[in-house]
Amino acid sequence: MVKKFYVTTPIYYPNDIPHIGHAYTTIAADVLARWNKILGRDVFFLTGTDEHGKKIESAAKKKRKNVKEFVDELIPKFKESWKKLDIEYDKFIRTTDKTHEELVRKILQRVFDKGDIYKGEYEGYYCTECEAYYTEKDLENYCCPIHKIKVEKLKEESYFFRLSKYQKELLNFYRKNEEFISPKFHRQEILNRVEEGLNDLSISRTNFDWGIKLPFDDKHVCYVWFDALTNYISGIDYPKAKFKKYWPADVHLIGKDILWFHAVIWPAILISSGIELPKKVFAHGWWTFDKEKISKSRGRVINVDELISIVGVDSARYFLLRATPFGQDGDFSEGALIERHNNELANKLGNLISRVSSLIEKNGIKKTENKLLKKLNIKRIENLFESYEFDKILNEIFSFIDVCNEYVQSKKPWETKDSRVLYELSDSIKVIGILLYPFIPSTSEKISKQFGFKIDFKEIEKPLKIGKIKKAEILFNKIK
Repeated sequence: MVKKFYVTTPIYYPNDIPHIGHAYTTIAADVLARWNKILGRDVFFLTGTDEHGKKIESAAKKKRKNVKEFVDELIPKFKESWKKLDIEYDKFIRTTDKTHEELVRKILQRVFDKGDIYKGEYEGYYCTECEAYYTEKDLENYCCPIHKIKVEKLKEESYFFRLSKYQKELLNFYRKNEEFISPKFHRQEILNRVEEGLNDLSISRTNFDWGIKLPFDDKHVCYVWFDALTNYISGIDYPKAKFKKYWPADVHLIGKDILWFHAVIWPAILISSGIELPKKVFAHGWWTFDKEKISKSRGRVINVDELISIVGVDSARYFLLRATPFGQDGDFSEGALIERHNNELANKLGNLISRVSSLIEKNGIKKTENKLLKKLNIKRIENLFESYEFDKILNEIFSFIDVCNEYVQSKKPWETKDSRVLYELSDSIKVIGILLYPFIPSTSEKISKQFGFKIDFKEIEKPLKIGKIKKAEILFNKIK
């Protein structure tokens, strides 16, 4: 039976064009989707946009536009950006999709009928940029700890979800499923907060209209997070056949700032709804400029087109997953991006492909046993993919590329005319091309055409078939 793999990104606020933060999560999801595809798994990759809430309504008003018209204009920007970054998602969900809105109402009604939603009054602090509530102790001079802007103090009638009811059940789940909250260093932080006690969650608003009306009280609009989180099941047609095939999600990839919603609120909603919980929530770090979070609202941002314009698509994808451990913060610099492009992709990978293909064109190639490949630990790479340690995977591959480049230098096939050495190198290039495919797909496809192999994990164990190999085009032009 073919294994399935279901990966999601958060759904993004379309209040402006996509930036490096959106790109980072989506590229990582694409890497996991492509890896699982070449392993022969049945993959579903969901991404999309979160289009309701006060934040979107406010952004539309600033542009003096109708809200639906405003988001409709921005959605193509997200789809275009993902196409430019070579991202192959299976579905792009919008929370304004009628099927999604209908499911949110059904889940709300189900949770209400269970007695887990009640009417009360909400008073507290709210950050519209986060679409999140904060207690006074969370704030810094009454400013949001993430966006550093003043929060609103709200007091209004609201419906509440009985989050407090699920404290013990959540704690039991975390203890039985240690990998659920990943990386591990985030786990204790969530455990501590849940052990302190959970407050019931305000899930409705009356001070704006742009959202899904509650099925049991149409004066209230559903809180954006209850709406947004439901996309992970509406995107696979809950409760139909596609849902049964792919759920539970193998991983929700998210930024660390929204871990609470995914590790606490989402599981509680699912438990209340009688739906199985996802297998893993992985919270990656932030990209920063000068150690401050990249954020449009704070004027610190690099958009997708700017990122691509510096080094191209594959180099941008490579840099984001190579430069910092997935889970930790990374500080962005154009200089570091160009340096990796020049030194690793152009000098190491590009040079290897160019030299070997050129030498084969001149001297031919003769099949032999590839002993060189024993210097690459493929099993370790498989294990590192399971733990999402992308920087270590790329380090392993590029260490082997160094070995191959040193092998060319030491064996000097241009002098010895030993075409067996060129076979070992070509067969090793095949493995390098397959393993790099999730990260730099366009480049890997060029290499596969040049050396005549299929991008499939099963091909790693098969010896390379000898075909006509001519000198390769330059894969990466150096940037001054």
